Amino acid sequence: MIQSAHHSNGLVFFPFFQSARSYRLSYLRDDCKSAINVALLAFPQGMAYALIAGLPIQYGIIGSAVASIASVFFAKSNLITFGPTNATAVMLFTTFASLGLPEGQKLEYLSVLILLTGIFITIGAYFRTADLIKYVSRSVITGYITAAALFIILNQVPNILHLELGTDKGNFFQLIGSIAQNLSHVHWPTLGMGFMTLITFFLLNNKFKTLPNIAIVLVLISLFSYLIDAHRFGIAFLPSIGESFLSFSFPKISFESIQMLTTTAIAIALLCILEGISIGKSLAIKKGAQLNNDQAMYSIGMTNIVCSFFSGMPASGSLTRSSLNYHSGSQTVFSNLFSGILIFIAVFAVGSLTDYIPLSALSVLVIIVGLSLLNKHAIRIVTRTTGSDAIVFIVTLFAGLYFSLDSAIYFGVGVSILLFLKKVAKPELKEYAFNQRGDLLESEKDQRSIPEVSIVHVEGELFFGAADLFSEQMRRIYEEPQLKIVILKMRNAYHMDASSVMALEELVRHMNKMGRYLILSEVRKDLLRVLNNSGVAEYIESRNIFLDEASNPTLSTAKALKRAKEHLGEHDPNVSIYVENRKS
Repeated sequence: MIQSAHHSNGLVFFPFFQSARSYRLSYLRDDCKSAINVALLAFPQGMAYALIAGLPIQYGIIGSAVASIASVFFAKSNLITFGPTNATAVMLFTTFASLGLPEGQKLEYLSVLILLTGIFITIGAYFRTADLIKYVSRSVITGYITAAALFIILNQVPNILHLELGTDKGNFFQLIGSIAQNLSHVHWPTLGMGFMTLITFFLLNNKFKTLPNIAIVLVLISLFSYLIDAHRFGIAFLPSIGESFLSFSFPKISFESIQMLTTTAIAIALLCILEGISIGKSLAIKKGAQLNNDQAMYSIGMTNIVCSFFSGMPASGSLTRSSLNYHSGSQTVFSNLFSGILIFIAVFAVGSLTDYIPLSALSVLVIIVGLSLLNKHAIRIVTRTTGSDAIVFIVTLFAGLYFSLDSAIYFGVGVSILLFLKKVAKPELKEYAFNQRGDLLESEKDQRSIPEVSIVHVEGELFFGAADLFSEQMRRIYEEPQLKIVILKMRNAYHMDASSVMALEELVRHMNKMGRYLILSEVRKDLLRVLNNSGVAEYIESRNIFLDEASNPTLSTAKALKRAKEHLGEHDPNVSIYVENRKS
């Protein structure tokens, strides 16, 4: 009975107790170091995200603190650091802007929205739906993030120019028009303060990249503003957080609020899962660990449910804070607990001083954060790999800019399904090897040899729905202890898109790190065109790519095997062959 109270359907409801029992004092130093670094970043970031969402700045700060502390009770892994993010902040802003709610009602609906988001995520985790996220293609994600970044950047321009545009700013294109019409009302002292913030940040960032430069810049600019008494120039400042920054209250749920917010809550839930699991998986690969996707999804959901009872924001996996936590040497989930406590201490210590921070200075730093979201490499791949990827990217981007960010996800996923529904593929690989008589037979698990070269037959569709499965199966192959080289036979691999190209690029990168070597054989001309357009062909190197020979089907792989022998030396390598396992 005790076991079932804490575990269900593969989930651990309260892994905090396991983490506490296994904690060692030797972890404390690294966890505290990570916590300090993350807290120094989370405090100014929280203000920035609240500003993006159009909320009082304490909502972002408290959201970061509460999410960090709450996540410790539900997360088994320290790879994901929870809190508000750029994307969720922008979605909040566009949602409330479209609803046209007054300030008081907006804050009431916010807690309901966070609660619904957490409930949807938690239910999804219970039914083990985390793996369904792989069917949201990277073209959709890239289009969404690009739209969010552009909206973040443009939405801060009025603060830097001190323009009064009202609460209903419309979509991206309408906002451009409003700014253009009001350029004659630019407040030059405010613009000058923003420019000084920009110069200060770049000077610091060029020389001291490892320091928490966002926090340092805010302190320096605030000190400068105080010394020159910037208030007399008409420069706008942030409000003081005050003493009543933290409040506990139950979300005021009503049929009207549920009906109004369900669509947005589902979109934010999907976004939180995408962000959290993607960040966790990328850091797990670096660490050489495995991430339990459903447990990660459960921790995101429960953290949001807790946040809904406080003055916070939706909690997702923060890329910048998660990376900083990892690279700072975090050992356990308790680094998140410590960082949350430090954020609360900082609010008590300096919360009343936030009214010394110029609004334009924080807006400039928000724009810098927004620019960091524009991934030129990913945009290049999704727009040049295939026409379908480009269409999905453009539709998602345009929907986010013209309609709203939550609708962008639905538009993008819908178009992806329409374009790729017939390409569903689930490749299964079986290993074959030559016996002593030279016959090709299926290898028995207890009798298989350890190969130096594996020839893998890739058959079927390699679109985004199969990219993760392909990566996982390939990982099991190239992690063989004695394996040196993998030859991929690509004749029967079809419809390679941006997601599978990125998976192939990541495969080469990880194999190189492990001292493995990848060779492609039987590459068709259309597939070579995709590899060339995306730039992955250069990464693999032309000497490791062998074109398909229609007149001699075995010649290409023979050349690839010869190339493998050249790489290994003169001895004949032990070779295994993997082919698709089709079920009748």
